[in-house]
Amino acid sequence: MEMTQSGKKSALFPLIIVGIMFFAIGFALGINSYLIPLLNKALQISSGQSYLVIAATFSAFLIFGYPASLVIGKIGYKKTMALSFLMFAVGFYLFIPSAKMESLPLFLFASFISGMGNAFLQASVNPYITILGPIESAAKRMCFMGIANKLAWPIAPLFLSLVISKGVKDVQLTDINLPFYIIIGVFILLGVLAFLSPLPEVKAAGEDEESAQDSSYASNKKSIWEFPHLLLGGLTLFLYVGVETVSLGTLVDYAASINLPNPDLYAWIAPVAMVVGYICGVIFIPKYISQAKALLICSIIAIIGSLMVVLVTESISIWFISLMALGCSLMWPAIWPLAMADLGKFTKAGSSLLVIAIVGGAVIPTLFGFLKDAFGAQHAYWIALPCFLFILYYALIGHKVRTNTVSSK
Repeated sequence: MEMTQSGKKSALFPLIIVGIMFFAIGFALGINSYLIPLLNKALQISSGQSYLVIAATFSAFLIFGYPASLVIGKIGYKKTMALSFLMFAVGFYLFIPSAKMESLPLFLFASFISGMGNAFLQASVNPYITILGPIESAAKRMCFMGIANKLAWPIAPLFLSLVISKGVKDVQLTDINLPFYIIIGVFILLGVLAFLSPLPEVKAAGEDEESAQDSSYASNKKSIWEFPHLLLGGLTLFLYVGVETVSLGTLVDYAASINLPNPDLYAWIAPVAMVVGYICGVIFIPKYISQAKALLICSIIAIIGSLMVVLVTESISIWFISLMALGCSLMWPAIWPLAMADLGKFTKAGSSLLVIAIVGGAVIPTLFGFLKDAFGAQHAYWIALPCFLFILYYALIGHKVRTNTVSSK
């Protein structure tokens, strides 16, 4: 990584700034967990249709993942972060006429624009935090960011509930206007903060063409398609983001579906479990366990949790989503650096591929919604099991795959 000595000494400040941005990402995504049951009731649509809000948000990653990397290459990480908050503000503003017109297509468009902001922000902050220090401790830095991100998920529906001052079942669509005006103002301020903050521009080893020899594995490669550990990592990330979004974004809807009292309060189950996992990551990675071993352990925990969710009685099953979430906690911090290892001059291109893989958050939850319509809320969680099994494969074998013989990091 290319940073000055003074930059290394002041790494704490960039971590705090980027942590605020990870919080913003979680907050923006957490809004969906409130909108899903609200749209389901207010527009009298199916669960599958209401989960299209999440699909619209995450589909932006498929379209803008690569363009975001080009923008980063042109204007740098910091300005791209600032630009993303402007996109967020535009998307959030569009929710207000969507509510007035009671239009599902307009809600989906607003979610898509918000997702575009999320795609640009994720494309900049994830590689930034990965290369802000040694690659072997990247998972630890990602854990700190994950704590900020996941605590924001339940805060979003809680914030909406407090400002609206009604239960989800009593809310009218136009009641969201005031909280969204507040959110718009905050995100504009965050954009200004990102633009004015003295964040250093950083580069991974070998990221420049002239320094490609710094990464011996990447030096003879012609494209990102020659890195099988990256391609498998992209598929793993696709499945992971999908099942993580299911564990985080379906709690309020699931609680309401099985008639539990105060369903809003169940939004905390998954984020708290994930924060516990992140704290473990901060403590144990890389001093006691490697990033790959953390991914292996978390995969096993998530597999057990997904089985328990579908096999025990409904009223108890919702609590086992915490095990799914606990398993998910260290997957992102582990998958990202494992997939990004040894990319050299292809770092930005590899990052854009992983950002595109975040579209899994559109596909898996939408399938969950339609499975819920067909087989019931509890049985819809079966979708998580094959996803976690593939993640287990990546932890055991997939991240080690190379096109020539090099030692696995």
